[in-house]
Amino acid sequence: MQITAALLAAVPLGTAWRAGWARLGSAQFSSPQAGGGRHFVSSRCGNRKSEVMAGKPKLYYFDGRGKMESIRWLLAAAGVEFEEEFLETREQYEKLLQSGSLLFQQVPLVEIDGMKMVQTRAILNYIAAKYNLYGKDLKERALIDMYVGGTEDLMGFILMFPFLSAEDKEKQRVFIVQKATSRYFPVYEKVLKDHGQDFLVGNSFSWADVHLLEAILMVEEKKSDVLSSFPQLQAFKRRISSIPTIKKFLEPGSQRKPVPDDKYVETVRKVLRMYYDIKAN
Repeated sequence: MQITAALLAAVPLGTAWRAGWARLGSAQFSSPQAGGGRHFVSSRCGNRKSEVMAGKPKLYYFDGRGKMESIRWLLAAAGVEFEEEFLETREQYEKLLQSGSLLFQQVPLVEIDGMKMVQTRAILNYIAAKYNLYGKDLKERALIDMYVGGTEDLMGFILMFPFLSAEDKEKQRVFIVQKATSRYFPVYEKVLKDHGQDFLVGNSFSWADVHLLEAILMVEEKKSDVLSSFPQLQAFKRRISSIPTIKKFLEPGSQRKPVPDDKYVETVRKVLRMYYDIKAN
């Protein structure tokens, strides 16, 4: 998923910085698998057990949500512990660039199973497939991709929000709620009502459920009662939030990142300044 032109225009930065933000927005991750051997952990994503290679995935990004947050959500939902390295210094970023780890010179980067992965969708696809959150066949994967594509579009409207002026934030807040309640939430409400099952696809917990809950909570940060006209989604939110791995991720002190604020905006600017300083030299 790429950052939209609207987001780039909204970021109060120079043209070069906007281009850099586009690079940051094309989230990626890589994770070389450390150590050997295997162990098993019980994952309450349905009644499955997830096979986990020794060594935790490692995520490289700045200290904020951005494009990495959905990756954090999916790993957490699968019951997978992960490490994070926040990019805060020029030396960190130079090291990643010089090592060739940033395939397209952009983050997020995730090290997993001996790979250094980039591009958000590729990373999410891999995690979903690895931990049995991607359906049982091609038809179910197609449905999951469609539903994730919808929530991804909705999240795109929210991604730009922290970079707007106070006046534009209010306009965007109204726009986000309007789109959520008229275009996106009615789709998922109907899906759940029509098939009468607990989950979006195949009556099994999947990436689509994780992504929809993430999107719902993001919209609720803009309007707390946004689900008032969607009883199916209200029940869905309660069910998915009660899954032990999700419940743990939603608790204080988890690796879930807070609502983007002025500090987050400054962090993004700092990373972009470092990136262009390095490229200029």
